[in-house]
Amino acid sequence: MPTNAPDHSIAALRVRHGDRYRWLLLLSVMVGTMASIMSSTIINVAIPDMSRYFVLGQERAQWVTSGFMAAMTVSMLTTPWLLSRYGYRRTYSGCMWLLLAGGVAGGLAQHFPLVLAARVAEGLAAGVVQPIPAIIILRAFEPHEQGRASGIFGMGVVLAPAIGPSIGGLLVDGLGWRSIFYMVVPFCLASLWLARRYVPTNAPGGAAANPQGAGLDWPGLMLATVGTLCLLNGLVELHSNPAGTASVLLLSAALAVGAFVLLQRRMLKSHNRRPTLNVAPLMNLSLFADRRFAMGSIVAFIYGIALFGSTYLLPVYMQMGLGLSPSYVGSILLPAGLVLAVTIAMVGRMADRQPTHRLVSIGLVLLTASFALMTTIDPGRPEAIIPLLVIWAILGRIGLGFILPSLNIGAMRGLGHTHIPQGSSVINFLRMLGGAAGVSLCGIVLEWRITAHGFRLDTASDNPARLAAFNETFLMLAAVCALALLAALRLRENQIPAKS
Repeated sequence: MPTNAPDHSIAALRVRHGDRYRWLLLLSVMVGTMASIMSSTIINVAIPDMSRYFVLGQERAQWVTSGFMAAMTVSMLTTPWLLSRYGYRRTYSGCMWLLLAGGVAGGLAQHFPLVLAARVAEGLAAGVVQPIPAIIILRAFEPHEQGRASGIFGMGVVLAPAIGPSIGGLLVDGLGWRSIFYMVVPFCLASLWLARRYVPTNAPGGAAANPQGAGLDWPGLMLATVGTLCLLNGLVELHSNPAGTASVLLLSAALAVGAFVLLQRRMLKSHNRRPTLNVAPLMNLSLFADRRFAMGSIVAFIYGIALFGSTYLLPVYMQMGLGLSPSYVGSILLPAGLVLAVTIAMVGRMADRQPTHRLVSIGLVLLTASFALMTTIDPGRPEAIIPLLVIWAILGRIGLGFILPSLNIGAMRGLGHTHIPQGSSVINFLRMLGGAAGVSLCGIVLEWRITAHGFRLDTASDNPARLAAFNETFLMLAAVCALALLAALRLRENQIPAKS
């Protein structure tokens, strides 16, 4: 298939658009990333209505979110291979078309398996897109600009999930849950237009895309998929059948992970001996020799559990625990989302001057406090419920604002340029793996604690013991964030000034 690489190579685009080109490129991928993030989070507002429409229990309903997360997690590992083989533009545009198709199909679906299939398609597209912005920031911007670029990018990206729940809540109340799926359509169309103008046809590093290049590590991808699916299904089964199916699935997950690590080590050794091998390892384990990257990966995994677990839990808590409407939930979360956008922009500038461990640790402390303080909301004082929800949500989003611009860039600054695509793919994979596990974990812990208190999540009740189950789940998330602090503080030992 002929390409227009001479006209749309990264070198030609830089000459055509001048010094501003790197910002135009960042804007182009930001719009698509906004669409992918919106598709991952906005669905939570519609879960209660969707559950009633399809008559779903909590464990099946959460797969609308966790199925998306599982697909997104696994597909992230393919980003370096896709970029090398097809280049930035074809990879990015293909993902936008898939995300667009998933949104339309999900809105039209009449059966829950079709909704779930649409969510998986959206997840596959979102997973490939997610590592691309960090690759562009680390390659197109100078070290002293990377924090600022990350902050501006993060500010734009979080506006989608900040505004999304508010608009989504109104849409659910007015038009039903199907309208949620269509929200990604205008973002996808805009991103496709921008991609044709500003996203280069090159692969990372400026080389031409090579469709005849190295093959994909299919055995590694299959093991990663099996391990992820077994882990998530095992967590779901852990509550209902701890001695049976859950044990088999969790053991299978452990075996798949072990086999994956052994395979990747063997492939890495072979590739180092013979770089001309036609298949490179899916995950370059040598990246973890950089201690900053290793500690950042641990933080990213635990942070993913807390972030995506809470993104799932908060709307469910407000609607099913406190009895608030979807539109009201969106309006409560809107101020926190706007504060998050401003915080990210401010911290992005600080990230060029302040050590990573300090910013990440501050963020984790604030995030931990926000989860713990959710337990102070008392239904017996209705006049205080909304103010406290808004304040604690804002506190948590300020914490996120300290972490988001700092973690990825800080963890990968020690990697060589050739390893940046792999590094971005791996650290995003681990964050999303934690997120997928976090969504399942929150759903399971919540169901477990509700049952322990003698209630069902799909029946109305104003008994204080019902809210106790939500409080215990929030405390679990607080403990997870506190655990991440141990790894974040160890980033200090490897903090070195960035070289210009």
